[in-house]
Amino acid sequence: MRVAVFSTKSYDRTYLTRANQRHGHDLIFIEARLTYATAPLAEMCPAVCAFVNDDLSERVLNRLADVGVCLIAMRSAGFNNVDLEAAKRLGLTVVRVPAYSPYAVAEHTVGLMLTLNRKFHRAYMRVRERNFALEGLLGFDMHGKTVGIIGTGKIGRIVGQILRGFGCNILGYDPFPNDEFVELGGKYVSLPELYASSDIITLHSPLTPETYHLIDAAALSQMRDGVMLINTSRGALIDTEATIEALKSGKVGYLGLDVYEEEEKLFFEDLSDQVIQDDLFARLLTFPNVLITGHQAFFTDTALTNIAETTLSNISEFEDLDGCSAEVTVDVLRNVVPAPA
Repeated sequence: MRVAVFSTKSYDRTYLTRANQRHGHDLIFIEARLTYATAPLAEMCPAVCAFVNDDLSERVLNRLADVGVCLIAMRSAGFNNVDLEAAKRLGLTVVRVPAYSPYAVAEHTVGLMLTLNRKFHRAYMRVRERNFALEGLLGFDMHGKTVGIIGTGKIGRIVGQILRGFGCNILGYDPFPNDEFVELGGKYVSLPELYASSDIITLHSPLTPETYHLIDAAALSQMRDGVMLINTSRGALIDTEATIEALKSGKVGYLGLDVYEEEEKLFFEDLSDQVIQDDLFARLLTFPNVLITGHQAFFTDTALTNIAETTLSNISEFEDLDGCSAEVTVDVLRNVVPAPA
């Protein structure tokens, strides 16, 4: 099948080309993001392969359908950037990679916690300048701290497992409690209790209309003063403006982000010679207790290998069977992700 692969980087070419040796698809690599303007580049391609910051709104999907696209193959677990209602109306099948390496994201999550706490990044820069002073590098013992995990799917459970090894107390919130989380020593509580009891809060939920700005001013007001807040899931789970106010007041003492709600014009690009036009993002960068990575939590050899293989397998399955077990539908979304309590 001829596939237009949008938002292509060198590593996408490497891993997709390698995985394609056993699938034999005709992969057309396109560096540009998928937008209304670039959608015509998919002409003569029955399939489009898209990533997390590609635009798959109704307007773009209409244009893709007009040029003959029938399959949207997401090379990600998330699909919040896809208008599933419009896809259904247009007869477009949407598939995704349900899991690729939950360990990659979980380990990065804990890495953000440790770096914010022990200030590895600041210490690294000091030592390179021959400054061995310890003032300003004070951290705390993770042992004995309470960590609240919002979303106890595979990634959330692995985060809990790792942190139990540090001797942390683990609280969890999920509309669908999981026995494995309890077995590893976690305790399910309500969101208000999790907010009030946690020294560290980490987010591992999908982005849906119900979870949009889950962490807003009201939620932040219920948290402990100086709380550490980590997000390696989807940027719009956090209300950035409210979080900046919480950073200014000291309510949030540490903020670790691998995602950002307006990241599509920033992340995955080299903007080192440009002025950042996003004032909120620029403001975040001024805080010494904020650590941001550019959506790299997934970025391991294992994950990229699995993403490429699963993506191309999904395309092969659709081509052979006119359907795919990894299809995402409106009904699936509604059944799996209820509103948080």
